Amino acid sequence: MEQKRHSRKSRKTPDHLDDFDSPWKTLLERYFPDFIAWFFPPIAAEIDWERGYVFLDKELQKITRRAKEKRRYADKLVKVWRRNGEETWVLVHVEIQAGYESDFAERMFVYYYRLFDRYRLPLASLVILADDRPQWRPKEYERKLWGCELDLKFPVVKLLDYQERLAELETDPNPFALATAAHLLAQATQKDPQQRLMGKLSLAKRLYQRGWVKQEVLDLYEFIDWLLDLPKALDHAFLDEIYELEESTKMRYISSAERIGMQRGIQQGIALMVRQLLQRRFGAPPAWVETKLQEGTTPQLEQWFNQLLDADNLESVFKG
Repeated sequence: MEQKRHSRKSRKTPDHLDDFDSPWKTLLERYFPDFIAWFFPPIAAEIDWERGYVFLDKELQKITRRAKEKRRYADKLVKVWRRNGEETWVLVHVEIQAGYESDFAERMFVYYYRLFDRYRLPLASLVILADDRPQWRPKEYERKLWGCELDLKFPVVKLLDYQERLAELETDPNPFALATAAHLLAQATQKDPQQRLMGKLSLAKRLYQRGWVKQEVLDLYEFIDWLLDLPKALDHAFLDEIYELEESTKMRYISSAERIGMQRGIQQGIALMVRQLLQRRFGAPPAWVETKLQEGTTPQLEQWFNQLLDADNLESVFKG
């Protein structure tokens, strides 16, 4: 067996442990049809997937700029076509770590009416609640006064409900079955690193048993690795087990996965540097800038850094 080397550096600081929103956004964008098929199968059956789908990040940004900066959620606005040919926009909202939030349903209504008021297109709002409070299940916004009534209902999926379906999560080929299992495991093992190690090993081994192509394995590994972060010593033990597995299966994916971790560390370092320079020149970054820094690729971050050197205002840093 080749000599094992553990050169991967930690890609998270303590402030970013269990940072669930970024991996959810990434996986949702890469496997959107699977996301809808897993969580909302009746809706998936009505979409004409052969026509494709389009992410509307700029359109979404226009109506969410005033959203609360400290909330933790992943939003995506997607253009799809129904089987009857009608263009429809789907607003997907994954609420990550919220507990009780009194204005959640109102926020869903505000997003809905802003989108409808601006674009006048058929719209569906879909909600995934990934928090850890079983009783918190907002699903409707209602206002009544003097015979005037307003009522917005939206489909809601609660990830905690899948705890009763763990066997299904482990065997279903949909990538979001495994993603759901990883999320539940991350919540359950926040204070139990040994249990997290065992669970992470089990999920990682499943990646090699699903018959997925290499890129699918790496995408799901990246998701699992980000959510189920381990202390350094246990991370070494995890990699030892994976190396053994790769020797037996002849599927050497972990070297690529390690490069993912290293690249993520470099990307976060550049983002931190851009954030610090922005704050020094223009003050504390607003919410839309934080979103860009969190979701920007390494080339984008490098471009923003170069533009920041000569920019006269905040907007010009992110042009192009």
